[in-house]
Amino acid sequence: MKFIQHSLMVMAILLATSCQSKTKPATISENASERTATSEKIEKLSPQDLSKYETAYFASGCFWCVEAIFESVRGVKEVISGYAGGTEENPTYEMVGSGQSSHAEAVEVYYDPSQISFVELVQVFFGSHDPTTLNRQGPDRGTQYRSIAFYKNEQEKKIIDSYIQALKDQNVYGGAPITTEVTAFTKFYDAEDYHQDYERKHPNNSYIRNVSIPRLNRFKANFGDYLKKEVH
Repeated sequence: MKFIQHSLMVMAILLATSCQSKTKPATISENASERTATSEKIEKLSPQDLSKYETAYFASGCFWCVEAIFESVRGVKEVISGYAGGTEENPTYEMVGSGQSSHAEAVEVYYDPSQISFVELVQVFFGSHDPTTLNRQGPDRGTQYRSIAFYKNEQEKKIIDSYIQALKDQNVYGGAPITTEVTAFTKFYDAEDYHQDYERKHPNNSYIRNVSIPRLNRFKANFGDYLKKEVH
């Protein structure tokens, strides 16, 4: 996976914008005591608390991995795993994970713009996955794992487009085409409860050990300045 040197990229964007994988189980295999012990440590904000923050939406592979990455970022207050980018109403994991819908696994990011900007979240998005692998991230293959940066207004679209152009101008991916979709946000569907905070609740799951945690650790090694204090 290629990671972006973020300082130069942020400067470029600020200047520009100023004018199912078969290895991933569909059900939980860990024992109940592990789930209970871990879940007790996770404090969730209420919808009323979350309403004070801004939201951003991204898809970049398995949402277990993506949720864990954004949860580690300063200024991010909550991350919800779910489905977006398709047309079917009320999609389920069975539909999306098997490729029987037009949705992708995605995350809803609640963030405090006084602590982290949308520009920086876009940087986290591109810096934590390979946007040149069409419909694939690591072992996960299919349209449900495609790369999507969603925008809610024209300013966000301009930021995303400018960032992609900066990546191309600096030849970050050695000429490989960037396959990320830049898509107007319409609706986000929460994933089933057992998917939420999956990486933290199930550290011994084989997919988490072999895919999610290494991906998170690569991100942390390259984006130390963006991490919450307790994550370092």
